[in-house]
Amino acid sequence: MKFTIKKDILLEALNKVSKAISTKNLIPVLAGIKFDLRKNKLTLTASDNDITIQTFIPINDNAKVEKEGSIIIQGKYILDIVRKLDDEYINIEVFDELKILIYTKNSEFHLNGISEEEYPNINLEESKKKVIIDNKVFKNIVAQTAFAASNEETKPVLTGINFNIVGNILECNSTDSYRLARKVITLKESSEENYNIVIPSHNLMEFCKILGEDENEHVELHVTNNKILLVYKNIKFQSRLINGTYPNTSNLIPKEEFLTISTTINDLYNVIDRASILTSDKDKNIVTLETKDNLLIVKSSSQEIGRVEEKMPIEKNNQENIKISFSAKYMMEALKSFSTKTVEIHFVGEIKPILVKSSEDDTLTQLVLPIRTY
Repeated sequence: MKFTIKKDILLEALNKVSKAISTKNLIPVLAGIKFDLRKNKLTLTASDNDITIQTFIPINDNAKVEKEGSIIIQGKYILDIVRKLDDEYINIEVFDELKILIYTKNSEFHLNGISEEEYPNINLEESKKKVIIDNKVFKNIVAQTAFAASNEETKPVLTGINFNIVGNILECNSTDSYRLARKVITLKESSEENYNIVIPSHNLMEFCKILGEDENEHVELHVTNNKILLVYKNIKFQSRLINGTYPNTSNLIPKEEFLTISTTINDLYNVIDRASILTSDKDKNIVTLETKDNLLIVKSSSQEIGRVEEKMPIEKNNQENIKISFSAKYMMEALKSFSTKTVEIHFVGEIKPILVKSSEDDTLTQLVLPIRTY
């Protein structure tokens, strides 16, 4: 294998695939990036068995191929070398089968490679049936739901986002048993098949780091038995699916309501943020919300630290009042997921779930469970 390539082009591709390299992997070959060079393109692949990322660089004016070939190069070193070289073009050559020479006009690096035969057989074939989602919409789905997924490996199915696709309706849910994030969108094209799958939330967040900002681009979802392949431009991102049945979260959303308050998101967020300063338990950071006429009072107290009380004006849909306690952290994360100016908080009772919605965006619903303080 021998080729010359523009540094910036190679570095961009390496940055993308290197997200799949795990430093903790027990299989040494998976710490490497597979280079597969052909006359028309250079394909880079990295995997940690949980996710696999592959991208290709077309061979045009930015590169020149002298000899085709494949080899595994240690990911950490090739990334550091390419990142720190100053030259516009980089030369990479393999000799004596596994010896790698990376050189420019003034620099020369020698690395030991690994045979491509040692690399696991990875199948990144696209299925004939695919689901297409706009690039920006996909990013929003993940940003507005992933934070509510669980970090507890004892309930693996809750560490993912549930994608439920029926026709042209996509419903995404994530929950850690204390809160729920739900996003429901209408797809531009109906799916040929219905899907009910759970994708690890961490993997989806990694994939979203690769996505650009162009609104005309889209993401393709290709679902197989136990994996999902996400295709975006010249990138293939494969993730395992989580086995198990996702809970029916529709039962959690209250149908009736006792009181609805409306206010601006920023003001409510800041009031809760300030009220949580004096909470003693940073994980739960419980605050109490109370309504009195058209006034919202948020307070918290700690015997060791002190107490705080915040007030702000609100709009109500009736003359009822409520007093309820909840996790400031969970409520703030729910509020932050909205890109609207206003928010509606729906109360059913002092020990019933709190519903957070916005009349400006009916695709998103957040739910936070109250906490008993007596």
